[in-house]
Amino acid sequence: MFLISPKKLRKVGIIGMNQRNFGLVARYNPRRLYPLVDDKLKTKLLAQKAGIAVPKLLGTLLYQHDVRKLEKLLTAYDEFVIKPVKGSGGKGILVISRREHNLYFKPGGDMLSLMEIKRHVSNILSGLHSLGGKPDTVMIESLIKLDPVFSDYSYEGVPDLRVIVLQGYPLMAMLRLATHASDGKANLHQGAVGVGIDIGTGNALHAVQFGKPAQRHPDTRKVFTELAIPHWDKLLSLAAACYEMTGLGYLGVDIVLDRDQGPMIIELNARPGLSIQIANNAGLIPRVKTIEALKNIDPDPESRVNFSKKYFSANPSLQAAPHTEHARSNNLALQ
Repeated sequence: MFLISPKKLRKVGIIGMNQRNFGLVARYNPRRLYPLVDDKLKTKLLAQKAGIAVPKLLGTLLYQHDVRKLEKLLTAYDEFVIKPVKGSGGKGILVISRREHNLYFKPGGDMLSLMEIKRHVSNILSGLHSLGGKPDTVMIESLIKLDPVFSDYSYEGVPDLRVIVLQGYPLMAMLRLATHASDGKANLHQGAVGVGIDIGTGNALHAVQFGKPAQRHPDTRKVFTELAIPHWDKLLSLAAACYEMTGLGYLGVDIVLDRDQGPMIIELNARPGLSIQIANNAGLIPRVKTIEALKNIDPDPESRVNFSKKYFSANPSLQAAPHTEHARSNNLALQ
């Protein structure tokens, strides 16, 4: 449905880049709040203060001369994740799943020496992977443990769930599954699979890899029709609560399901991409209009989740149309 004219795309409710930038990002996200989500370390500290679970912070490196501390810092850990604090699109993230003596191994089996890791860290600090190419900070986190429910759906990596949230209401969700092509990272641009998830049930709807429909995971061959995400209400409530946590009205919330710790937030995005529509085989515009037509924004995250599950489910038995008493007069951002 996506290889069609712009007019037909609008008819089925697909949001384009300009509509996203001006009708959603500019309208609902004050620029002064961007640093809360553009800086992953600030996001982590903000979430901890709000009592929201996040992966454990193992250490940070601020300056080039801190690289000499890396060997000592890593001594206690056989697995970890290195991230640029101001990176985007998964760039610069290095996942180490095991260590043997002085050799470190990525999920796909590639081997790195300590010197190579130091070089990678130095590149992050110099701004190679940061927004605008400015000097950055290195953040080292604990490695998420794969929940067994996903063991047949991800290749040497941990899936993450992207939820688009508007004024605290979850609009659309997508599970991103690591593949051999994506080097064990849940990044669609690098070859991960995007699976649209029904807001109402947590069940898989549709899947794509490199923008093309996918029926099975390319490495494990597991069919996506059997995929259902556990702890679904809790995951949606976490995403909804990020509205109060950040003050941002239009937000992409990335959540992982850890084997031992349960749902945790790993990242927030004030300018979430639009590929979630392709994964769901549906457009965001009708859902945006439903939220923009509400008289009031419910202050309770769980109530907002229940509203979204009721009105945005792909399951006909759960679906409902907003009642007229909810509507308010408003110039919709996405006419």
